[in-house]
Amino acid sequence: MEEQLNHPRLDLHAFSEKVQSMRAEIGRYVVGQEEAVTHLLAAIIADGHVLIEGVPGIAKTLLAKVLSRLVDANFGRIQFTPDLMPSDVLGTNVFDLKTQEFKFHRGPVFTQLLLVDEINRAPAKTQAALFEVMEERQATVDGKTYPMDDLFCIIATQNPVEQEGTYKLPEAQLDRFLLKLNMTYPTQEQEVEILRRHQTSERMDLSRLTPILTPTEVMEMRRLTDRVVVDEAILRYIAAIIQQTRTSRSLYLSASPRASVALLRLSKALALLNGRDFVTPDDVKRLAPSVLSHRIVLTAEAEMEGLTVTRAVDALLERAQVDMEMPPVPPVK
Repeated sequence: MEEQLNHPRLDLHAFSEKVQSMRAEIGRYVVGQEEAVTHLLAAIIADGHVLIEGVPGIAKTLLAKVLSRLVDANFGRIQFTPDLMPSDVLGTNVFDLKTQEFKFHRGPVFTQLLLVDEINRAPAKTQAALFEVMEERQATVDGKTYPMDDLFCIIATQNPVEQEGTYKLPEAQLDRFLLKLNMTYPTQEQEVEILRRHQTSERMDLSRLTPILTPTEVMEMRRLTDRVVVDEAILRYIAAIIQQTRTSRSLYLSASPRASVALLRLSKALALLNGRDFVTPDDVKRLAPSVLSHRIVLTAEAEMEGLTVTRAVDALLERAQVDMEMPPVPPVK
């Protein structure tokens, strides 16, 4: 730890100002949901894809739209439907009569920030085409490979209550999402604030939003995460949490090493969002539910006993212990 404390400290002043501006602008359009906003920003910085789940009208799509406006990047949107084909997502080769050659017409997936609405409404073949792009960061059409942009990030939404006409995402595909956000109902006071905004002249005019971050700045933030200090005890704490999923009798499916890597990457990004260049156990604990909730499956017996995924994750965190004392951190010079 002494060697880590002597590393060159990061000056995160400009970074923190940008983050605060982002949060303030999002708060003008999305009431509450502060935790979801924080986790979404962490996922963007950690270079991962996000799945947002919530009932209709909870501002899932609005949150993604506002974020896309605040990042000066190319934005695309796909509304998934049961008749959507892979070519509608990836694109297709079209024969050009003038050149007598096939020309590739890129689909909406070729963008920087992509909003996929109701991802569970498309058939398995279309979902598989999207997940290949998510994992490989490239699309293969007719044997030719087309790379995605370096900034490429998918924000997908799904409705947990309307299951008619939907295609459940397999666990192996859910694992491709860095984290899953569960957006909940607002409190009564937050609901009053929503009504107050609609009662006045303040409307949801997204055209008034001006970008705060450029793609270059986002990429620089991603590079900064490599310089965030993670103590050996933190690594062991993350490993202990993941190991608990593999020894719990309440779980039918446990978390893979991909989950532990995701938890590490997100913890480093969250530390940056909080103006720190080192990770604490609280960072890990705060993110663990969003990282694990879509990666573990309860046994039938546990479900019959009334256990939920949320309670199962809480129990895992209680059993996993972190053995470290955080020393004082020297000020930035």
